[in-house]
Amino acid sequence: MSLKQKHNQLRIIIAGGGTGGHIFPAIAVAQAIQVLAPSASILFVGALGKMEMEKIPKAGYAIKGITIAGYNRSNFFKNILLPWKLLKSFFQVMSIFKSFKPNAVFGVGGYSSFPVLKYAQTKGVPTFLHESNAFAGKANIWLAKNATQVFTGTKGMETFFPIAKILVTGNPIRKNILQHTYTKSSALKEFGLSPSMKTVLIVGGSLGANSINQVIGNNVINFFEKKIQLIWQIGNLDVSGYYRAAQGFENIFVSSFIDNMSAAYCAADVVISRSGAMAVAEICTTSKACIFVPYPFAAEDHQTFNAMALVNQQAALIVKDKEVNEKLLPILFSLLENEETIKNMETKANSFALLNADVLIAEQILKNSHY
Repeated sequence: MSLKQKHNQLRIIIAGGGTGGHIFPAIAVAQAIQVLAPSASILFVGALGKMEMEKIPKAGYAIKGITIAGYNRSNFFKNILLPWKLLKSFFQVMSIFKSFKPNAVFGVGGYSSFPVLKYAQTKGVPTFLHESNAFAGKANIWLAKNATQVFTGTKGMETFFPIAKILVTGNPIRKNILQHTYTKSSALKEFGLSPSMKTVLIVGGSLGANSINQVIGNNVINFFEKKIQLIWQIGNLDVSGYYRAAQGFENIFVSSFIDNMSAAYCAADVVISRSGAMAVAEICTTSKACIFVPYPFAAEDHQTFNAMALVNQQAALIVKDKEVNEKLLPILFSLLENEETIKNMETKANSFALLNADVLIAEQILKNSHY
């Protein structure tokens, strides 16, 4: 059978989601597979009610939703229905497999990936995992033993996964962030901002960051007085309140979600961000000076691990979430006044960038799938 004939038969399920940090890498890998094997069929599986159910179709892919939920660490009683949801999701996955008949399954993390890959492993279907964080998630750890291959965003993951199965690929980056024609001036025009002022991009991840948003919202007048512009992604928490805080300030662009992140990164002198794996990867790829504010309730505090990989090499700064009110703005204003420090951070951040993760992962999936 020729390679072309094999690819005509290739059917791949991509499972996972919950946040942009899982969804956008999944889309990047799907796009890389399409380039290498244009006739391959790709089906996404995600959690009903989560953002992948909107973002995946918007990217042009089919998705099936399953009734799965993650363990709630803050409210034990919300986990009462979890066993039932997990059982129901396995029956839903069985139905999906029966109709789609995948040759391979790729998991990008998020609780919706677990029942899909676990079922695939019981059926002998090759499974591939991607762990984007510097501290592995439990689902990926449990699945790794029987996985065909484990792709990691960083080195040193032998603590979590069988060393023989690890391939360090880096984290897949959205193509529109890597491939654009913006100058800083044209990028600023996208947000109605001036080329003569320092610009700060504030991103709390796809779901927002309440602690960061509060300190920004309470100090909008300070940015106006210091002639500092903001591109402010507020997420979906207290949207109306933060819009009101920014109202009337021409130096602030505010939005619940920024689709055009390539322009946002290009326009920014400094970034304030959570330190999810994909945010870190994008900041390295775009060579940006960043102040990380790790989400304190991330599993195993993995966002702090992600940030410290750069902080330890003077490629970024860090402010603890509980210290945001006291420290974030003084550190930001000091950094904006120090061009040399910004340039050094940009150079060092870029040294962490790995640009072809999507292609490396796609090649391995195609190479090791069952036809």
